[in-house]
This record gives sequence, C-alpha cells and structure tokens, in this order.
Amino acid sequence: MKLVMDVHIEGDSARVAAVEFDDWAAAEGTKNYALRIEHAGKPVKGELDLRALPWLVQLLDANRLQPEVIVLDGFVHLDAQETPGLGRRLHDTLGGRSAVIGVSKGLFKGTETPDQFCVFREDETPPLVVTCAGIDLGAAKARVRTMHGRKRVPTLMKLAARIAKGSVDV
Repeated sequence: MKLVMDVHIEGDSARVAAVEFDDWAAAEGTKNYALRIEHAGKPVKGELDLRALPWLVQLLDANRLQPEVIVLDGFVHLDAQETPGLGRRLHDTLGGRSAVIGVSKGLFKGTETPDQFCVFREDETPPLVVTCAGIDLGAAKARVRTMHGRKRVPTLMKLAARIAKGSVDV
C-alpha cells in the first residue's frame, strides 16, 4: 500500500489528508483519510516548520496505516546537501519502515535545486522537485513520472490537496 499525504493549515486549525493507492498509475485512490487539528499553533520563526510532523504520524496511527511508500507534498531534503526537511523527519520518526518521496512544485526558499532532482511531467512546464529517503532517487523520480495525470501535478496529489482543504469529503 502507498499513500499520498498533504497538510493544509488555515488560521489556527489544520487538516491532514491521505489517499491510499496500490498502483503508481492509478487514476483513483482505494481509500481516503482525513484528520482535523484544532490548534495548529504558529510556526517558530527562523526554523523549519515541523508542526505537521505529529499530525502526519497521528493520521497514520489512528488508521493503523503502514504504507511501504509515502508521497508527501513537500520536501524530504531541502537542498543537495540533504538538509532534513519534513519528509526526512517523517521517515526517521517512522523508523525508516516507510520510504518517503517529497514532491514540490517549487524550490525551497533560498536554495538552488540541481537538475538531478527535477522531474518533467509535461512539456513546457516547470519541473517538479523530487527528494526522497528510503528509496533511490532515480526510482522515486520514475514513480512520480508514471503517476496518473495529464498535467504537471499527479491526480492523486491534487486529490489529497483537495481533501486537506476540505473541498472533498472523506
């Protein structure tokens, strides 16, 4: 089992979403999950925003999910020097039992992303930035490239984002 996970923070609350799927080319997930967080708090200024880490783990634990791979909207590493991001912290918190693939639509602020992390899914569109832990970078990029969707962002990632925003019921 694989999961696409996303977090949407709005004001003082947040919503964590996950879409379960079996096949990388799947157009639809097999099951959707969501968790509402009432007191999201503020990020610590000048530090990596890790508020979502316990929420992601809470959603996994509450539903007894043990995916082989988690595709996360965000960064596993913030740069080519492998500075840990949210995805790396999630991988470590889970004891390495789930590989984590971070997919971002842009660069981490203040960094340059080497071409080795870029995945082009559609001609003449900006690349997605893929970082990972627990899986080879080439394999992670190939998986993201094969995910369903005619546009730049894979279909299941869009669905997880809509669930996290509350526009799709679980």
